[in-house]
Amino acid sequence: MRLNALIRAGLVVAGLVVGPSAFAYMTYPTSPTYPPSVTRYSSRPAANPIPKEYVSYYGPQAPGTVVVSTSERRLYLILSDHQALKYGIGVGREGFTWSGVTRVAMKKEWPDWTPPPAMLKRRPELPRHMKGGIENPLGARALYLGASEFRIHGSNEPETIGQAVSSGCIRMTNDDVKDLYERVPVGSKVVVEN
Repeated sequence: MRLNALIRAGLVVAGLVVGPSAFAYMTYPTSPTYPPSVTRYSSRPAANPIPKEYVSYYGPQAPGTVVVSTSERRLYLILSDHQALKYGIGVGREGFTWSGVTRVAMKKEWPDWTPPPAMLKRRPELPRHMKGGIENPLGARALYLGASEFRIHGSNEPETIGQAVSSGCIRMTNDDVKDLYERVPVGSKVVVEN
């Protein structure tokens, strides 16, 4: 009995078996850190702050529907068989949240960005137009929502995922928005809930 306990303790210390308190002293950073040489628009670590996952879904929406929960800061793509894909998102900051039902009107890869007049009034330092690319704030893909100025789009700031920082658009990591882009056709229903 004592030999078994010693062997198990040795395996826990070696990290080969997880004991009940194996993670008691581990700490994780609360935000990503980058070396001082990394600037705002340079390449960043590809790690997703909130990995996508499959979850059970028993709600009223049909497969193919995108449900955005701004309060959870999650986006759900409803699948068949009571399943959904759950993604982490960034949402509109206070005063820029919205809700409603719309459809995906258009999709673009590496979209250009032209800030709307209201945004330029708030932030006159922004460029008037920016070609698509890695430094573009719309990221790798964009799904345009109805006739609005709102989009579900990628981001070159993955640390903002899970935060309320946008002017109303729904941000995803570039990897996640590429995945969603391939799964969601133009015309898909989008439900945005607070």
